[in-house]
Amino acid sequence: MRRRRGVLLTAALLAQLAAGPSHATAPAPTGQCGVVRSGDTPLGGAEVTLYQAGDGAGAAPRVLARTRSARDGRFVLDYRRPEDPRAVLYVLAGLPGPGGARGAGGPAVLAAVLSGAGAPPELVVNERTTVAVAYALARFTGPDGVAGPDPGLRNAAAVAHNLADTGTGGIAAPLAAPPNGALTSTLAEFNTLANLLAACVDGAGGDSCDRLLDLARRPGRERPRDTLRAAVDIAHDPGHNAAELFALAATAPRYRPALPAAPEAWTVALRYDGNGHELDGPGNIAFDADGNAWVSNNYRYGADPTVPVCGGDTVLKFTPDGRDAPGAPYRGGGLYGAGFGVTVDARGSAWVANFGFQGHGCPIDPAPLERSLSQFAPDGTPLSPPEGWRADGIVQPQGLAADRSGTVWAAGCGADSVTRVPDGDATRAREVPTPALHKPFGAAVDPAGRLWVSGNGSDSVQVLGPDGTLERAVTGGGLRRPLGIATDSRGNAWVANSGILPVPCGDTTAGDLADAAVAGDAGPRPGASVTLIRSDGTPAPEPFTSGGLFLPWGVAVDGEDTVWIANFGGHRVARLCGVDLTACPPGFTTGQPLSPPDTGYPSDGLERNTGLQIDPSGNVWLANNWRTLPLQTNPGGHELVVLVGAAAPVPAPGLGGAATRP
Repeated sequence: MRRRRGVLLTAALLAQLAAGPSHATAPAPTGQCGVVRSGDTPLGGAEVTLYQAGDGAGAAPRVLARTRSARDGRFVLDYRRPEDPRAVLYVLAGLPGPGGARGAGGPAVLAAVLSGAGAPPELVVNERTTVAVAYALARFTGPDGVAGPDPGLRNAAAVAHNLADTGTGGIAAPLAAPPNGALTSTLAEFNTLANLLAACVDGAGGDSCDRLLDLARRPGRERPRDTLRAAVDIAHDPGHNAAELFALAATAPRYRPALPAAPEAWTVALRYDGNGHELDGPGNIAFDADGNAWVSNNYRYGADPTVPVCGGDTVLKFTPDGRDAPGAPYRGGGLYGAGFGVTVDARGSAWVANFGFQGHGCPIDPAPLERSLSQFAPDGTPLSPPEGWRADGIVQPQGLAADRSGTVWAAGCGADSVTRVPDGDATRAREVPTPALHKPFGAAVDPAGRLWVSGNGSDSVQVLGPDGTLERAVTGGGLRRPLGIATDSRGNAWVANSGILPVPCGDTTAGDLADAAVAGDAGPRPGASVTLIRSDGTPAPEPFTSGGLFLPWGVAVDGEDTVWIANFGGHRVARLCGVDLTACPPGFTTGQPLSPPDTGYPSDGLERNTGLQIDPSGNVWLANNWRTLPLQTNPGGHELVVLVGAAAPVPAPGLGGAATRP
């Protein structure tokens, strides 16, 4: 096969020389070798097609090359690389239909991403690489192929390489090793999903394929036509027919280790920990225009929970596929003990709220350090002075939000007020009293530029106009110890009610929060719910309590107005139908759970989660903020957790509701 590849490339070069000198800039021909397999079994007769993904929503993919695999499963694709280095390339291998009919007419279709991590010498296309495509590119794969805008699609292709190794067809290194690997069930779940596709590939048609396509079909949607689309549908609705799909996967145990029992849902939860010694109590996440994740960090890293740690003095920045960005983590600018507050403004600056978190036993007095905001340029250079930006009202700041005009807002948890930073100019910052709020915590801007702030100590929400004018105070509707708040494309606000969790500002300590959290681990507490507040400030009569709500904290709305909620206990994520009922199964109503009603989307990769945000690729990012048993000397968790391809993509930076898809 190498000889054939060399002959083809030599012939192409001789033809170019014979044509004489040329000033054209067209890329040189490329030959890509590969093999189609199911487990260790080569698959001959597959129609193998290389595509360039469509550049934009609804754009048509372009065929770059097509061939057929030999009896030993091997193939060569000869093509010219696209001039755009950001182009996403992928391969589909359609197996012969029932009875061995030639062509890609059968339901068994395997896939692999060719771009995003460099092309391997030999591309392997198998069930594992197919699951990686189906999940990472779930929100970009439609009936006509893969298409989507930059950077969401490009970043999604990179994430696919965190799941499957396209050079070997095996498990990719990020999934195979800590903090993943044997430490969570995700690797076994990923293999089980590959076995599920193998049940169809084994027969290239027949009853197993029909069973897979029937079970994967999403309620109210068309039946998927092949294995790739079936896996995509499972990624979209991971709780649907979970047990039945597990039983089918058990009939083709090609990949090991596999799950020993059916999961509640087929979410793929991948953990990131950067360099392994930087995350300690990540609080929240904000995305920049390139899809990089900026992460606030409560504590200085310490591996031993019994050794006291002081406040975190770094802000973290992760690439879309979970690696440290160049130069990260970043220091300076007054950083100390950041909590829930991090945002990216309209100019790309990252802002962090310095709350003053530190472990019991730290000798530093946090009082002078818990009164500022830090600002960083996109490359991590601090823009705030060494003492941070200081202004009236910035006392133990928590939630941050930015709007399209460049204004940044900070919820002063210890000041019972909000600080407005117009145009991102901290020298003009002013305090805005919020008389209806005690312990302001979560902050979100709606599409009209209004600010919504939750009051954890007052069971209320206050709405401010873009200029800081007090517009409305909201009570009722189930508001009880509210924390996170998010807005949707229609200007409604969604509030996560913890029910019992007191934020540790003012006269409340981190120990009080820990006591309440541990008490809440006995089961969902009364008041654990989500409140919908209409854009006119009217709360829905009753809060929503199903879908896996346990100790709700962070909340985000995706590009289809679906609502996602993190829990500070229970190791689970909840997902609710939003105001766009077309994104929900037929007959569903707003607030009805899309995740399993009793368990939500559980994962043993989750701990105590605070922040939850959605990136331009549709990945749901969560902060493992505290350990399950939080020792107050160093209670911090050490990972970010990403539910791959689970949500509809959201534009970044988030400047006021998920109004449009990226």
